[in-house]
Parts: sequence; C-alpha cells; structure tokens
Amino acid sequence: MNRFALISGSLFAGLAIALGAFGTHALDTLVTPARLETWATGARYLMTQGLGLLLIGLLSEQLKRPLRGPSYLLFAGTCVFCAALFLLVLLNQPWLGAIAPLGGVLMIAGWLSLAIILIRQPK
Repeated sequence: MNRFALISGSLFAGLAIALGAFGTHALDTLVTPARLETWATGARYLMTQGLGLLLIGLLSEQLKRPLRGPSYLLFAGTCVFCAALFLLVLLNQPWLGAIAPLGGVLMIAGWLSLAIILIRQPK
C-alpha cells in the first residue's frame, strides 16, 4: 500500500477546494483578473495532481508495489508548482513565476516514471 500517496492526494484535493474558494471569495476584489486566473490554475493543478496521487495509491494496491518514485515526484512537483503560483499572487512577485516550471518538470517526471513502471509491468 502507498499510504503516502493516498494521504497526500486526499490532503491536496481538500486543500484545492479550500484555496479555490478562498481565491474566488476573498481575492476577487484584491487582485487583477490575470492574478485570479493564476490562483485558479494553482488550485486546478492541486486538485488534478491530488487525484493523481490517489490513483497511484490505489494502483499500488493492485500492482502490489508501493510506487514511491512517482508519488514523491508528483508530491514535490505539485508543492513547488502550486506554491510558486499562490505566492506569486499573494506577494505580487512575478519572479516567482520562474519557479513554477521546476515543479512542472517534477510532475512530468512523476507521470513518466509511472508510465515506465507500467510498461515494464508483466502482463
């Protein structure tokens, strides 16, 4: 079982809802529409990657393998990517946008590593 993936996926999904609502209700009059869209992008990625981690957790049960590599890469990538976007909006520091692609690369690596594991999995 991959408890890490299941727990972090659950937390990411819940946090995505909370932060999405916060952006919609608390930030809508405080930031520009472009910054609000950046916030929404962060919340959307937090949710999708949270669901992805839940999927990996369930898949690890089926494959009888913990799938730690993909889990850790997705977790780290999501944290870096989303934190960079949320902080960019809250602090109005555009240079934080340059950090987000590092998180994106980690997320891509997580999904590719999962694909490699599945390709190598005996039928």
